[in-house]
Amino acid sequence: MKPVDYGLCLLVMLIWGLNFVIAKLGIQELPPIFLIGLRFALVAALLIPFVAVPRPLLGKILLLSLTLGGLHFSLMFTALQRLDASTASVAIQLQVPFAALLSRLVLGERLGPARLVGMALAFSGIVIMAGEPRIGGDLTALGMALAAALVWAVANIQVKFLGKLDGFTLNAWMSLLAAPQLMFSSWLFESGQWQALQQAGIRGWGAILYMALGVTIVGYGLWYRMLARYPVSQLVPFTLLVPVIGVFTGVTLLDEPLSARIALGSAVTVLGVGIIVIPWRRWHSP
Repeated sequence: MKPVDYGLCLLVMLIWGLNFVIAKLGIQELPPIFLIGLRFALVAALLIPFVAVPRPLLGKILLLSLTLGGLHFSLMFTALQRLDASTASVAIQLQVPFAALLSRLVLGERLGPARLVGMALAFSGIVIMAGEPRIGGDLTALGMALAAALVWAVANIQVKFLGKLDGFTLNAWMSLLAAPQLMFSSWLFESGQWQALQQAGIRGWGAILYMALGVTIVGYGLWYRMLARYPVSQLVPFTLLVPVIGVFTGVTLLDEPLSARIALGSAVTVLGVGIIVIPWRRWHSP
C-alpha cells in the first residue's frame, strides 16, 4: 500500500471513530431520530442530483432503507442518548459477529474455529462491560445498541444481494428513502423537534454537517476509492481502529469515565472482532 493511501485509510478511521463523539454532542441539542433524519435528508440533497436512478434495484434499496436507515439508526442514536460514546462505539462492533453468524445461516459461508473463538470473545467483552454499574443500571440502552448491531448485520446481507451497485448511488437513494421514515418515527416517538431546531447551535448543526459531509461523503468516498485499489482483506483490519478511536475520543473529549471493567470489556470485544475480520490464512501461506 502506498504511504498516501495508508494515510487516507487512517483518516477515514479517524472520521468514523470521532463520529460517536460528534453524534453525542449533536443529540444534546436535537432529538436523536430527528437528528439522523436531517442527516439523511442532507445526504440525499447533496448526492441525488449526481447519481443515476437504479430502477431495477429500487425495491431492494427501499427494503434496505427500512432496516439500515429507519431501524438501525433509530435504535443506535436513541441508545447513544443514554450511553457513553465510548461504550456505544464498542457495543456496535457486535455487528461483525452478528454478520458472520447471519452469513453462515443465510449464505452458507463457513465460520471456522478461529471465527467462532472471535465471536465468543466479542460477546464476552460486552458481558464484561454490562457488569459496569453505569451500564448495568440501564441495560435497555445497551440492548438497543446490540439490536442496532443485529439490524446492521441484516442490512449487510441485503447489500450483498444488491450486487455491484455504486456506493454513492446506494447512499443517495437509501438516504432519500430513509429520511421520510425517520421523520415519521421522530413524529411518533419524540417531541419538541421544531423548538430544538430553532435553538440548535454549533453542536446540533455541526453534527448534521459532520455526519453528512464528513462521515458519508468524504469518509465513504475515500473508502470506496481504497476498495477500488486494494483487496478487501487488506483494508478491513483498519476498521478495528474505529472503536479504539471512539473510546479514546469519548474519554478525552467528553471526559467519560474509563473503568477497568469497561477497558477490559472493550479490549476483549475488539480482540474478538479482530479475530473475525483479519484473514489469518494469509499469514500461514508460504
